[in-house]
Amino acid sequence: MKRIATCLLAAALLAAVPAAGAAGEEPGLELSCPSSILMEKETGTVLYEKDAHARLEPASVTKVMTLLLVMEAVDSGRIALEDMVSVSARAAGMGGSQVYLKEGEQLSVSEMLKCVTVVSGNDCAVALAEFLAGSESAFVSQMNQRAQELGMEDTTFVNCTGLPAQGHLTSAYDIALMSRELILHHPSIRKYTTIWMDSIRDGAFGLTNTNRLVRFYEGTTGLKTGSTDAAGYCMSATAERDGMELIAVVMKATSTAQRFEDAKALLDYGFAGYALTNVYPDTPLAPVDVLLGTAAQVQPQLQRDCRLLVRKGEESQVSTRLTLPQDLEAPVEEGQVLGQLEVYVGQELRDTIPIVSAQGVERLTVPGIFTRMLRQLLMAG
Repeated sequence: MKRIATCLLAAALLAAVPAAGAAGEEPGLELSCPSSILMEKETGTVLYEKDAHARLEPASVTKVMTLLLVMEAVDSGRIALEDMVSVSARAAGMGGSQVYLKEGEQLSVSEMLKCVTVVSGNDCAVALAEFLAGSESAFVSQMNQRAQELGMEDTTFVNCTGLPAQGHLTSAYDIALMSRELILHHPSIRKYTTIWMDSIRDGAFGLTNTNRLVRFYEGTTGLKTGSTDAAGYCMSATAERDGMELIAVVMKATSTAQRFEDAKALLDYGFAGYALTNVYPDTPLAPVDVLLGTAAQVQPQLQRDCRLLVRKGEESQVSTRLTLPQDLEAPVEEGQVLGQLEVYVGQELRDTIPIVSAQGVERLTVPGIFTRMLRQLLMAG
């Protein structure tokens, strides 16, 4: 037998991803850039897009992937933030944005990361690439491999800096994918991406963030700007409010000011219309009886936390349906699926969360069954 309990939750699921109109604009959302996207970090839901798969030059937004590979190496223990990185002649010779590293100079991985995130140092990006992979070309191979793993089908990297190069292309969508991977799984990158002003070389060389939003937009957490004559003004901007972090990607804006205005417009749109909410059963999950087990009951629990992206104002449209058996027969394995919690918006099923056993229960042996029966008879007498 099964018992089915239905309860209303104070939560709501995303009713529909907004679709861009003929002109690629949502009502009230006006952007000057030709390509853009807005993505929610935790679920990866696209809240808005405008020609998001156009293959364009990303300029220094390329360095999001460089940062991702470095942070993966740090967080896996392959390298440490305190490791010293020696600067090669090639790294020192990089043009564009730089901190004017000298051949043979040494900076820690942490200082290099700060220079890449804050002032987009090309020399530091190449030095880190060589430190991790032996050469920039080997590192770029890793960048492209990681891009494939993330589903970045519009992307081909030629270098780790974003300096102009034939065939070095990506899209707003792909930038959002790698940005999400970085901030979702390596949140400590915020230590660097939220810096407004700092310095290196014991204060002798000042750094000011190229991302103005760090200072002027509430909740900014990063992430990376970029510009060249061919690429125009690009950026991946991340910000968090009320526990929800958004990724806004702007490609080929006509000016640095317009790049920031478009990014702010995207972020404002997301924060005004959406929120993340936690979903729980309305009442604690009751233990489930176990027949012929060494324990009489098992405790059910949700297999995973449920955080739902909701459209603001739709909370009352959500219901949940809990399905659990009244009893089950041993043996029961820890983590065994016992039932499910279904989450609906109106009549539409939007999520199903497995309910599993919090512990295992072995089946009674024949002697065990007789022992239990004898104990029950003695207690009855």
